[in-house]
Amino acid sequence: MPALMFPHCFPKPKDYAMKLTDRLVPALTLPYGKDDVIHWDGDLKRLGYRLRRSGGNVLRSWVVRYRVGARQRRMTLDAVLSAEQARTAARKILARVELGEDPQGDKAMQRVADKHTVRGLVEEYLADKRTELRPKTFRDTATYLTGAYFKPLHGMPIDKVTRRDVAACLTRIKRERSPIVAGIARAKLSAFFVWCLRQGFTEGNPTIGTDAGKRVAPRARVLSDGELAAIWKAAVEIGGHYGAIVRLLLLTGSRRAEIGGMAWSEFDLDAPNPTWTLPRERSKNHRAHTLPIMPMMRAVIAAVPRMATRDQLFGARARTGFANWGEGKARLDRAAGLGVEWRLHDIRRTVATRMADIGVLPHVIEATLNHVSGHKGGVAGIYNRSSYEREVRNALALWSDHVRALVEGGEQKIVPLKPLAS
Repeated sequence: MPALMFPHCFPKPKDYAMKLTDRLVPALTLPYGKDDVIHWDGDLKRLGYRLRRSGGNVLRSWVVRYRVGARQRRMTLDAVLSAEQARTAARKILARVELGEDPQGDKAMQRVADKHTVRGLVEEYLADKRTELRPKTFRDTATYLTGAYFKPLHGMPIDKVTRRDVAACLTRIKRERSPIVAGIARAKLSAFFVWCLRQGFTEGNPTIGTDAGKRVAPRARVLSDGELAAIWKAAVEIGGHYGAIVRLLLLTGSRRAEIGGMAWSEFDLDAPNPTWTLPRERSKNHRAHTLPIMPMMRAVIAAVPRMATRDQLFGARARTGFANWGEGKARLDRAAGLGVEWRLHDIRRTVATRMADIGVLPHVIEATLNHVSGHKGGVAGIYNRSSYEREVRNALALWSDHVRALVEGGEQKIVPLKPLAS
C-alpha cells in the first residue's frame, strides 16, 4: 500500500520534498514523534506546507523560505490557499526578494506599527504634556483627543490615518457642533500629530490641508472708567471670595486663574515692601512673577479669612483654588447693572490699556502683566533679564491711585513722571 495513504505511519525527514496538491495537502499529518514538520513542494522548492502541534491541535499553514544576506527568513501564508494559489503568492514574495526586499521583515515592522494606534499614542502624548500644559489646557486637550470628536480614528494605526479620515471627522464636528469647535479640535489633533512626527511614530501630519474651521476673532473690549468703577462697587457689594478676586484683578491686571489660585505661602507680608510671587507652576509662561502689594491690595487680602486647614485663599476645596466662576459672574453682573456683555479677561486688557493712558511705559506694563513679548521677545529677551522692580512698583502705585479716584470720585494723588526729552 502506498506510504502516502498513511503518512503518520512513515516518519519523514523535515526537508522531505513532494509535489504538493490540493488532494495531498489535507491528508498530511504529523509523523510519529514529531511536533513540527514542513513538507516542501517538489515544484517550487522554497514553498512548504507546515504542520505544528499546539496543545491538542495541529496548526497548518503554507510557508515560504528565503535568505536575506546571511539570515534565513520564513514567511507564513494562509492555510486556506489552494496549492496553486500558494505557489503564486510564493513566487510574488520571492520576486520581491530578488529585488532586494525583505517581505517578512516588512511584515514584522508593520505589526509593530499597527500596535501604535491613535488612542494608545494619545495616552503617551498626554502623559508627556501633563507637566507642560496648564491644567485647563490639559483638560481641554484630553477632552478633544480622547472623547467622541475623533473616536473613528482611535483604533487606527497612527501611520494609516489619512487626510480624508481627518477631514471626515472635522466635517462631522462642524455639522454637530460648530465651525469654531471644529477649528479648535483640528488644532489639538494637529499638535498631537506633530508630536508623533517628532517621536518617529509617523512620517506626516494628515491634518495639513484640511479645513481649518472658523477662527475666533481676538477680543478688543476695553472697559470704560465708568464701567471699572461700577464693577469695583458691585464686587464690594456681593463680597465673598468672588468679590475679592474681582477687586484684585482690577488692581493687578493678573489672569483669573492666577488670582483664584492664590495661596498664603506665595505672600511675603512681613517684608518692608510686601510682595506676592506667582510660582512658575501656576504661570501661563512658566515664569515666576513677583508683584509688590500696594495698600489697596493688602486691604483686600487682609479681609479674606485664613483657614488653618488649607493654603489657598479662595474656593471651597483645598489645593484647587476658586472654581465657581459662572455663578459669581452672574451675581456680579446683576449688581453692576452694566447691561452690556463683558468678560473677566477684559479687565486684564483694560488695565494694560488704561495704564498706558495714564503714562506707564509699554515695557513696564509688560513687566507688570508678566508678558514675554515686545521688548522681552526674541534675542532682546535673552539678554535683558531685568524685572523692572522699581518701575513696576511705581506703575502699580499709580494704577491703584487711579482706581481709587474712579471709585471715590476724587482726583489722583499720584502724578506720573513724564519721561525726559531726548
